[in-house]
Amino acid sequence: MESTYIFGHKSPDTDAINSALIMAEFERLNGNESAKAYRLGEVGAETQYALDYFKAEAPELLSDDLTGKDVILVDHNEFQQSADSIEGATILHVVDHHRIANFHTAGPLYYRAEPLGCTATILYKMFKEKDFEIKPQIAGLMLSAIISDSLLFKSPTCTEQDKKAAEALAKIADVDAQEYGLEMLKAGASTVNKSAVEIINADAKSFNMGDYTVRIGQVNTVDLNEILGRQAELEQAITETLSNAEYDIFVLVATDILNSDSTILVLGKDKDKIAKAFGVELDNNTAFLPGVVSRKKQIVPPITNELS
Repeated sequence: MESTYIFGHKSPDTDAINSALIMAEFERLNGNESAKAYRLGEVGAETQYALDYFKAEAPELLSDDLTGKDVILVDHNEFQQSADSIEGATILHVVDHHRIANFHTAGPLYYRAEPLGCTATILYKMFKEKDFEIKPQIAGLMLSAIISDSLLFKSPTCTEQDKKAAEALAKIADVDAQEYGLEMLKAGASTVNKSAVEIINADAKSFNMGDYTVRIGQVNTVDLNEILGRQAELEQAITETLSNAEYDIFVLVATDILNSDSTILVLGKDKDKIAKAFGVELDNNTAFLPGVVSRKKQIVPPITNELS
């Protein structure tokens, strides 16, 4: 029997990895025994902490050509964020909480998109609607994804549905959401042993905005100086990325997960337009954005409006 490939976006975060595993479990419970989770990039330290804590194996790295294959997308829909051969695949289902852009299919499909803080919250609702058992391991993976995407419920993307789901899942997983969540976020926040290339690409997504292709990377930290102290090194890595790829602008968002603020580092064509989107000016290619933590809700929309 041909496999059904399930995967999140490139440069996967905790929601992308965990939602693939969760969706594979959902499909198997729904009778699709061929469903298998995959990933489109390396597993980050935060995600590995969650997988280890709940004794789950990371999905296999996808290397197959998907032409003619059945796939299910989680935590993304835009083709530039997906597998390289996605255009030739048969997309059966999408479960996502992002904008819909650069997406099309040749045939009908199931599409579940909700304006929630996390894909795993949507999957939690799907399990409840089907009256499927949520095992402690799956509950832990769901909870971890919600904590990650909401920055421990501090992000403006976090909804009451996310919070209520997390509360129920914490009970099933038998953990204190605040204590566990802070340790998980801290596990992924250290950049001391990461190269500049790893930092800018660890959680980076590409967006088509007007006539521009914009690459937006985000790195969480408990100390912004740990990131900004390496600015020259980061700028070199970004400059090389801009010269080797078809990106017009690169925005690196360094987010302080304890104080819920961010500093952006911007390079590329018309970089001052990025600062204008937030009503600030760049100083040595950087700008401080108080209260900004969400790429989806606070970073992408104003940049899109400015560049479109």
